[in-house]
Amino acid sequence: MRAAVLENFGEPLVESDVDLAEVAPDEVLVRVVASGICHSDRSVHLGTQDRPLPLVLGHEASGIVEQVGSQVRAFAPGDHVVGAASAYCGTCRWCLRRLTQHCTDKGLTRTGGGARLTRDGVEVHAFVGLGGFATHMLVSERALVRLPDDMPLDKGALLGCAVLTGIGAVRHRAQVRAGESVAVIGCGGVGLNAIQGARLVGASRIIAVDLNPAKLERAREFGATDVVDASADDPVEAVLSLSDGGVDHALEVVGLGRTIEREVRPGQPARVGELPGRRPALQRDVPARTAQVGRTHLRGDRPRGRDAGARGAGRIGRGPQRHPFRLIGSGRFAGSDIGP
Repeated sequence: MRAAVLENFGEPLVESDVDLAEVAPDEVLVRVVASGICHSDRSVHLGTQDRPLPLVLGHEASGIVEQVGSQVRAFAPGDHVVGAASAYCGTCRWCLRRLTQHCTDKGLTRTGGGARLTRDGVEVHAFVGLGGFATHMLVSERALVRLPDDMPLDKGALLGCAVLTGIGAVRHRAQVRAGESVAVIGCGGVGLNAIQGARLVGASRIIAVDLNPAKLERAREFGATDVVDASADDPVEAVLSLSDGGVDHALEVVGLGRTIEREVRPGQPARVGELPGRRPALQRDVPARTAQVGRTHLRGDRPRGRDAGARGAGRIGRGPQRHPFRLIGSGRFAGSDIGP
């Protein structure tokens, strides 16, 4: 297969041939059709996480099943699927508490050992067990969910991260109720879906905060009742003014210390999409609740997000866009089809 491989942190991805292992009994081979660009990939690209190299990034990918292992019963060749980093085993203590995003056995490594991907006999690692920046993914069946055949795969890819992380943070972690007010700080892919999640549950006021005017326009399309351009106005003062002294829920979707510190509600803000062990640098201790992957359930919540989009109640992207790898993480994108 062909893949965009990260050879050295901070350097451009290198397109090269990578060898696929034989499909194991519990694995599925997927031909990748679409792969979203998430800021988590960019963070790894820059070396902010200690990951082994060489590495194929990409964790928001959809495609068509080409081959299944002998023990796989949930999928068949030809199925449309989306992969997700929130795979789970279903039997560990986290899964039994329905906190599957913390599962300790996500199928990232092969049951019988050995490498799924190699190049010249040397292992090539797949980011979070997926590696979506490639023509194919060889993954554990636990990392996949079926999609309807009539769902566009470029939109289906977003269910792997952006859509369910944003909506899940609203539904599961913040537990926003109808009539409450919400501020969303950061209007990338996850932020936009937090905004539409707030709209879907009936929030009365949804305030979007960002530095990018184009992203703020998209925020209105996704359901924001008010927008704040943080490059022109003090965001805290603006939100306090719009919400008569503070919102019921503030979701920080940027992951920066300076934005987490700027609390705009009387209670506790929630950080959305934070990876375990990767706390943003804070100058002072700020009480906050985290919402890794929106606290979503891989096979329970993705159909809900998928069905909301199919009914027209929710928005899932706006069609395919192509971007060169050099623009990953530039912050110049405006749209949920690009990740947070």
